[in-house]
Amino acid sequence: MTDEIQKRPASGKAGPHDDETMSQYALEAEQLRHRVAVLLLEVDALRDVTKSRDALDSLVIQLRQANQHLVIATMGAQGLQAVAEAASRRQEEFLAMLAHELRNPLAPVAMATELLGKITDAHPQLPKLHGIIFRQVSHMTRLVDDLLDASRFSSGKIELHMHAIRLSVIMESAVETSQPFLDKRHQKLTIDMPAYPIMINGDMIRLAQVFSNLLINAAKFTPENECIAISVRLVENNVLISVKDNGIGIAAEAQPFIFELFTQGFHSIDRSQGGLGIGLSLVRIVVQMHGGTVIVKSDGVGLGSEFIVQLPITSTIAVDDVSAAALPAAVKYGRILLIEDNTDAVQTLSDLLELEGYVISSALDGATGLKMAEENEYDFIVCDIGLPNMDGYEVAKQLRLNGTMPAPCLIALTGYNRLENQTRANEAGFNHYLVKPVAIATLVKLISSVAEQ
Repeated sequence: MTDEIQKRPASGKAGPHDDETMSQYALEAEQLRHRVAVLLLEVDALRDVTKSRDALDSLVIQLRQANQHLVIATMGAQGLQAVAEAASRRQEEFLAMLAHELRNPLAPVAMATELLGKITDAHPQLPKLHGIIFRQVSHMTRLVDDLLDASRFSSGKIELHMHAIRLSVIMESAVETSQPFLDKRHQKLTIDMPAYPIMINGDMIRLAQVFSNLLINAAKFTPENECIAISVRLVENNVLISVKDNGIGIAAEAQPFIFELFTQGFHSIDRSQGGLGIGLSLVRIVVQMHGGTVIVKSDGVGLGSEFIVQLPITSTIAVDDVSAAALPAAVKYGRILLIEDNTDAVQTLSDLLELEGYVISSALDGATGLKMAEENEYDFIVCDIGLPNMDGYEVAKQLRLNGTMPAPCLIALTGYNRLENQTRANEAGFNHYLVKPVAIATLVKLISSVAEQ
């Protein structure tokens, strides 16, 4: 202790060496504070990075989950699409089969009706009964055709046969088809169209169907003894065709949906107007396929309706239309073989063709019909497609392979009306394809025109 006291300066003040030491300590302390501050900043930065990394990891996890959900949803959507496509195919096949099955019983009924029409003088009640049956069979045939058309249009399996045609010819065909509906309700039809020809590039049958559908629709919803008017006018390169009535009209809320499939406007509780809600949908589809449009106008319920079709016109010269030309008279005493498994259809068609002067033979199955065709000479063979033990395709194919001479004209008469059936029939060797129920006059005209050629 004495030594330490003796070493201290007498004045009690720090020496130069102590000042240096203090300065050094102060500098080091400042450097440490600076270093600590830097480290704190780095720590804060690391915390931010850690937070960002945690957030990024969280986002990655969410992204993975979303991707998994997307994959699951995509697989689910593909599954739903496959189910929907399968359901659509089943619906199309069902409608086609339904139409075929309905046509089979309709065919002999239609033929029997024609046969009744030839003997209406046999009993005073026959004309009335014949009229009833004829109208109802015609109505059933139209419903079946509309049902099948809906299936073909909705699946895109419809083919147009386009050529230049006069609008007047189209309208004549449409009026001819719809006239019985107008006559039934004692309605008057007026037509106002230019005298000069208006040319349209289109499918004659489908365009006639458009305007017959519009006329029949107007007839259904217009009171008896009223008037329906058709007017035609040109607007630049288009023609506007109006079908106007003063019937029950269409409510404003129903107008946007009037052209939808299976949609109907007002109808009474007993559905006396009938129909499937298909006609106007077919109108819009066919018009659009021809590059045109169709709209409806109505001021409301009870104030009538107006449908306006717009179609592009063409300057192309029209080809001669079959409907405007007289077909040659039937060649009598031709030899015809009927191959049909429906005994009622065979009997009625045989009776009708015999009344026309033809010699008729018949077979109830494909194998028998083929054997008869190979052993006898026939000018025409009218053959069903859906036959027992050997279908119509095979009958035609075997006849062509065997080189039956002289080669008869093969006419398919069937309830199948799908494009693939007709294509297959052509490939098998059929010359013509008719869909049941067919009017006897149509069959006779076809036979006579082939014989004439």
